[in-house]
Amino acid sequence: MDRLTEMEAFATVVDQGGFTDAARKMGISKSAVSKHVSSLEARLGARLLNRTTRRVSPTEIGLAYYDRALRVLNDAGEADALVSSMQSDPSGLLRISVATDFGVNHLSPVLGSFLDEFPDITVNMVLNNRYVELISEGFDMAIRIGELEDSTLRARKLTETTKRMIASPAYLEKYGRPTKIDDLNEHKLLHYSSQAGGSVWKLTAPSGEKRQVRTAGGLSVNDGQSLLNAAISGLGIAYLPSFLYSEALSKGLVEDVIPDLPMETQGIYAVYPPGRFTQPKVRAFIDFLVHVFAEKGPTDW
Repeated sequence: MDRLTEMEAFATVVDQGGFTDAARKMGISKSAVSKHVSSLEARLGARLLNRTTRRVSPTEIGLAYYDRALRVLNDAGEADALVSSMQSDPSGLLRISVATDFGVNHLSPVLGSFLDEFPDITVNMVLNNRYVELISEGFDMAIRIGELEDSTLRARKLTETTKRMIASPAYLEKYGRPTKIDDLNEHKLLHYSSQAGGSVWKLTAPSGEKRQVRTAGGLSVNDGQSLLNAAISGLGIAYLPSFLYSEALSKGLVEDVIPDLPMETQGIYAVYPPGRFTQPKVRAFIDFLVHVFAEKGPTDW
């Protein structure tokens, strides 16, 4: 028997809670569904379902197999849809979620070129500094920076950025320059207020040791550009990605606070729900961003 059909029958039984509803869902007979599942169990040499007169539920092995089977079925569906979508022109409304500072500084300037290239696409870019649930909030994709949370979302890396601590020359002259991580405890640390880990800076010592610095108190803001402005104004030390501070650094408005510390590298990703990459509009925009950011290295922002 066809392996994908066996997987689909088993997964549908688990989803629907029984053979009768699974048969109705698949549009085949109950006996055919049972035959597919029995063939799968025989091939694997394992019982995947607990069967009683009242209900059907996956065994421990069955539950583990179900999770993997769903991935395979989703991938197969995406592969079929991709072939179809590649023969279609990108069009329709594309809804994108992106952090305010990155959207303003790096997406907004390139949207014109994208829309010129794909005139049948309409873009709705929503700027915010919170974690957005893409599916429930109706987004096609998002741009996310840093470590990705475990989820069902798919991700494609666009480029990288680096983070470093920066402060104005006036601040460093007034309060002194820290020379090691422990010195930061004596300084005013500016930090994000919108992220779960925003009150903790993850740093690496010259020895390679991973360190964490708490930034309780002082000024906290839910926007990176505002943190940069605060640092330029001499209000304290900020820990920011290079796409925010690079211009200010090159103009001498801020300085690298502890140059000897290794810079932390963060990935910049396009994330999207399973199946969305097969939509021509989503694939076109992600491919466009990969091309636009191709020449930017971690320190080139």
